Amino acid sequence: MAVEVSWFGALCDDDYELLGVPDPALVSSFEHCAAIVRQAEASGFDNVLLPSGYALGIDTVAFAAAVAPALDRIRLLVAMRCGEEWPPKAARQLATLDHLLGGRLTINAISSDLPGEALDSESRYARSGEALEIIRQLLDGHRVSHHGIWYDLEVDPPRLGTLSGGCPPVYFGGLSEPARDLAAATADVYLMWPDTEDVVVSVIEDLRRRAAARGRTLRFGYRVHVVVRRSESEARRAASQLVSQLDDETGEAIRNRSLDAGSVGVGRQSELRAGADDDGYVEEHLWTGIGRGRSGCGAAVVGDPEQVAAKLARYAELGFDAFILSGYPHLDECRRFGELVLPLIDHAPLELEARA
Repeated sequence: MAVEVSWFGALCDDDYELLGVPDPALVSSFEHCAAIVRQAEASGFDNVLLPSGYALGIDTVAFAAAVAPALDRIRLLVAMRCGEEWPPKAARQLATLDHLLGGRLTINAISSDLPGEALDSESRYARSGEALEIIRQLLDGHRVSHHGIWYDLEVDPPRLGTLSGGCPPVYFGGLSEPARDLAAATADVYLMWPDTEDVVVSVIEDLRRRAAARGRTLRFGYRVHVVVRRSESEARRAASQLVSQLDDETGEAIRNRSLDAGSVGVGRQSELRAGADDDGYVEEHLWTGIGRGRSGCGAAVVGDPEQVAAKLARYAELGFDAFILSGYPHLDECRRFGELVLPLIDHAPLELEARA
C-alpha cells in the first residue's frame, strides 16, 4: 500500500544551518516558506504541513491562502489551534482555503492553550473537542445546535462549503489520556512523534482499541526529521555538525518558546533523549540529538538513502501510512530527500473513506 509522504513548511521560525545559530536568510517569511512549499511540490511530495505558533513565525491561514495560487498538485496540511478562532469562523476560513487549493486541503488540529492563558489539560482538550465537533459538522454541511461548556450556539453551515461537500481529513496527535480519547473520537489520522518501535506499537494498539470502542477506525501518521546523505558516515557527520554550535542553555531557551513545551508528548521526547547512547541514537538510525534544539518532534532518521527508505518502510510495517518529514535547512533537505529517497518509496496522497 502506498504511503503519504509530506514535507514541513517551517512557518514557526524553525530553520537553521546550525541549530541554535540564527540565520537571517532562514527566518520564517512568506518568500522563504513559499520556496520550501514550491520545492516540496517540485520534488514530488504529496502534502506539506504548515505549522502554527502564536509567538513564532507567520500566520498559517494567511500564508496558506497566499501560497495556494502558486500550487498545482500538492496538498496543504494546515495547522489549526482549536479554540483560537470562533468555530463557525474557522469553518468558513477552512472552506475558503479548500476552494483556493482546488479541494486539496487537509487539517492538522492542535489542542493548545490560547496566548496568555494556561488551562489544565482536561479542560483544554474538552474545549478542543467541542470546537472540532462544531467545525466538522459545519464543513459536512449540517446545521449545528450545540450547547456545551465552552460553546453555546445555533448556526447554519457557511454558504461556501468545501469542494467535496465534507470536512477535509483531520490529523491530530497527543500522548496524554485526554488527547488519546479526543483523537479516537474525532481524528481521521493519529499523528505520533518519534519513538522506539515497542512504544510505537503500544500506542497504535491503544488508539485502535479506543477508536473501535467508538465504532471508528484510525489511520496513523509519523512526524520525524531526516538527515540523508549518500553514505551513512556522511549522514552521521552531518547530524553531528547540525548541533555542533548548540549549547544546553540555548537549546533549553528554544524548547521553552513553544506553547506546548510542558505537554506529555514533549516530555516523552525528553525521555527519549535521556535513553539514547553517547552519540544520541536511541535505536538504529534514530537520532535524538535534534531534540536538544527544538520543542516537539525531537528525533531524526539518519542514514544513506537506502537506510532511510528502509527505516520508513519498517514504520509502515508497524502501521503508519502517512509520514511528515523535515530536515535542516528545510529547503536543502527537501531537495535532497526528494532526489535520493522519494524515488525509493511507493507514495501517494492519503485517501480516506467518506464519512457517513
